[in-house]
Amino acid sequence: MLTRFKSFRPFRPILLPLLFAGAFFFGHLTGFIVEQVFPAAAETSSEGNWGLSFQEEGEAPIGNAKAEDLKELNAYYTGDTGKQIIYLTFDAGYENGNTGALLDALKKHHAPATFFVVGNFIEDNPDLIKRMVKEGHTVGNHTYSHPDMSQISTKESFETELGKVELLYQEITGKEMTKFYRPPQGKYSQENLKMAQELGYHTFFWSLAYVDWYEEEQPSREEAFDKLLPRIHPGAIVLLHSTSSTNAGILDELLTRWEKMGYEFGDLNDLVAEEG
Repeated sequence: MLTRFKSFRPFRPILLPLLFAGAFFFGHLTGFIVEQVFPAAAETSSEGNWGLSFQEEGEAPIGNAKAEDLKELNAYYTGDTGKQIIYLTFDAGYENGNTGALLDALKKHHAPATFFVVGNFIEDNPDLIKRMVKEGHTVGNHTYSHPDMSQISTKESFETELGKVELLYQEITGKEMTKFYRPPQGKYSQENLKMAQELGYHTFFWSLAYVDWYEEEQPSREEAFDKLLPRIHPGAIVLLHSTSSTNAGILDELLTRWEKMGYEFGDLNDLVAEEG
């Protein structure tokens, strides 16, 4: 897989963003449909496509797998719902010029974040990876080629997707990668979660996200705030996409508004330590 991607290197500025954008679109569209069309679809599935059902404003949504069942496999979609803490995460499928502004806002608010990166991002943006590490953020594993991991049946193939990213990270930073994993497109199976656990990983889904991944059809500031403010809740693991120009434009104000609502920004490393 690594050789195949490198053979297209002259065309990567065009082809890879399109490929990863398409993968994000189809996966997250499925999750969005679960959330919007089946709002009462709670607790009905322990695997498949990650989905959420929002019940009450300001309260944690119900995932399509129970939090206590996920924790047995070192997987999470919220933190402690009794604490006014938000965990910020970003999925980074490719770079289109918005990550720097996101990092600026995070730095201004002293807010730690986890960036779940794929192979393309980490290969092409070593300086951004180094900046993330320098400024106290965690770089997590979003797999090398962003496949549907629920269709990977062998531990060897599963480990290869994660191992390539680990190797790239170590080559760039000289450090071992923190073993945090987010399934591409939110697609998973119980067996996948077991594989990740056996490899020493903690898996992170999310309890708040919105449709921010269409690069050419970005939500307005108002639309973003309408989704992200009323649905925030104690212990939220927030998923945003680093490709979103809207996110880059609003993050400073968004973090300010959340702070005024009484929230602080937590580190997933601390969440894992507390749960451990």
